Amino acid sequence: MLAVLVAAVASLVISLFGTPAFIKFLVKRGYGQFIRDDGPTSHHTKRGTPTMGGAVIVLATLIAYAVAHLSFWTTPTWSGILVLFLMTGLGIVGFLDDYLKISKQRSLGLRSKQKLAGQTLVAVLFAILVLQFPNHLGRTPASTRISFVRDTNIDLAFVGTIGGIILFIIWANVIVAATSNAVNLTDGLDGLATGASVMVFAAYILIGIWQFNQNCQFNPGVKCYEVRDPHDLAVVAAAAMGSCFGFLWWNAAPAKIFMGDTGSLALGGLMAGLAIATRTELLIVVLGGLFVLETVSVILQVGSFKLTRKRIFRMAPIHHHFELLGWEQITVTIRFWIIAGLCVAFGLGLFYAEWVVGGT
Repeated sequence: MLAVLVAAVASLVISLFGTPAFIKFLVKRGYGQFIRDDGPTSHHTKRGTPTMGGAVIVLATLIAYAVAHLSFWTTPTWSGILVLFLMTGLGIVGFLDDYLKISKQRSLGLRSKQKLAGQTLVAVLFAILVLQFPNHLGRTPASTRISFVRDTNIDLAFVGTIGGIILFIIWANVIVAATSNAVNLTDGLDGLATGASVMVFAAYILIGIWQFNQNCQFNPGVKCYEVRDPHDLAVVAAAAMGSCFGFLWWNAAPAKIFMGDTGSLALGGLMAGLAIATRTELLIVVLGGLFVLETVSVILQVGSFKLTRKRIFRMAPIHHHFELLGWEQITVTIRFWIIAGLCVAFGLGLFYAEWVVGGT
C-alpha cells in the first residue's frame, strides 16, 4: 500500500512545483488561451492565460507511477501500463488541438473529424491490447463482459470470439469518447474539471485497494473480484489524483494556467481506462455524475434548438447557464464540486453495497 502513497505524494510535488515553471515557459513563448467572444463576458479577462497545462498533469502522473515502482523495485503491470497509454495517447491528441488553437489564435484547433480520428485510433489500440497479456491465471486486464461494479453475465463474446472482440472495441470506444469529451465539456471554469477529477480518482484508489484485498487471486470466494491488477490500478489513480491536486493550486480561481484539451482528454481517457480495467464500466456514469450532467445539458440544448429553435439554457454546458444567471464563477465551481462529491459518494456506496449483499 506504500506504493499508492508514494505515487500520490510524488505526483503532488512534481505538479505543484512543476506547474509554475511550465507557466513561465508558456508565457515566454506567448502560448495563451483564446477566448470565445460569444461566451460570458467575465471570461474575456482570461484571454492570454497560459494553456496546455494538462501536459504537467500527464507527465507528473507518468513520473510518479515510475517512482512508485522504482521505490520498491516492483514490476509495472500491463493493466497500469495500458491505462497510462490511453491517458497519454489522448493527451497527445489534445496537445495537437491546443497547439493549433494557440498558433492560429482562434477557438478551433483540430477539425472535428481529425480529433475524432485521433481519439478513435488511441481507443482502438487500447481496446485490442487490453484483452491481451493474460497472467498466470489466464486473466487479462479487461474482459468482453459488460461490467457495473464487477463483470455481469452480459458477455459481448456471445457472437463468437472475433465478434466479441469487435463488439468490445466498439463498447470501449463509446466509453472513452464519452468520458474524454465529458471532461472536456466540463473544463470551462477555473478549477472545475480538475477538482471533480480529483474526487473520481480518489474513488478509484479506494476501489482498487478494496478489490486488491478481496481479489480472487488471493481470497477466492463468492464476493471476490476478478480484476487482474487492482493494486497497480490504485497506484495509477493515486498518481493522477496527486497531479490534479498539485495542478489545482494554480488552476483554481483566478487561474494562472488552464489544462486545455491536453488535460481534459487525458483525464477523461484515464477515467475510462480505470473503469474498464477495474470492471466498473457502468459505475463511472455514477462516479462521474457531474460530467454526465454537463454532457446531457449540451445534448438537450442542441436537440431543443434543432427541433424547436428554442434554447433550454441560456448557454451550454450548464455551468455557463448559471454564470449568465448572475452566479459568481467561484460559486458555480464550488457548488458543482459539491455535486461531484455527492455523485462519488453515491457511487462508492453502490460499490460497497453490492459487496455487502454478496455480489450480483
